[in-house]
Amino acid sequence: MPRYKLTIEYDGGPYRGFQAQRGLPTVQGGLERAVTKFCGETVRVHAAGRTDTGVHATGQVAHVDLEKTWPAETVRNALNFHLRGEPIVVLEAQVAPEGWHARFSATERRYRYRIQNRVGPAGLERGHVWHVKAPLDAEAMHTAAQGLVGHHDFTTFRDVACQAKSPMKTLDVASVWREDDEVVLVFAARSFLHRQVRSMTGSLAEVGVGRWTADDLRAALEAKDRTRCGPVAPADGLYLTGVSYAE
Repeated sequence: MPRYKLTIEYDGGPYRGFQAQRGLPTVQGGLERAVTKFCGETVRVHAAGRTDTGVHATGQVAHVDLEKTWPAETVRNALNFHLRGEPIVVLEAQVAPEGWHARFSATERRYRYRIQNRVGPAGLERGHVWHVKAPLDAEAMHTAAQGLVGHHDFTTFRDVACQAKSPMKTLDVASVWREDDEVVLVFAARSFLHRQVRSMTGSLAEVGVGRWTADDLRAALEAKDRTRCGPVAPADGLYLTGVSYAE
């Protein structure tokens, strides 16, 4: 039974997250319906990351097992044909190596968060950025973010509904910079806790507007206390941009 690796882009706005839920629109549900329409098979699509309601992706990775062997280009093109009308696109399909798994074989996941930092609210980018009216100091945010890099107990930045067995995670990258009226945050790690990126982003924004210092952010992390987290950033500005795998 061949396994196909799918690289996927989607607008998360119309969906209740990636994971299939009965009676609700989800990215996984859309993909699985497209597979059924393509080849008549009822399948389960497995993703590298189960993005939340409203979260977008430019480089989500998933896999699907099919009974029949198809050219990878045929799988990509057929799925895109049956996804017409939905903001989901299969960018690439490949035959996966033996034993490869979209979720469990991943060695790094990368997220980007976009903050539109200007007086006027989001127009063309509405639903795809977090609009923050107050001026943000991106350099101060970047400096503070370096205190999050490394192996830590991230309880403070862990959603209360998180089902991970441990709050211990290793954050490899936390970068912040400005591009005109947009402040960009990038995070990379092997895995993240539920809403960890949005929680860290909201707290870094507190640094950006001057309500917190880098020491305040570090103290919040070391407190290992969810009540010490700043406001959680909305889903609109968050994108899963890529997933890495060992050669």
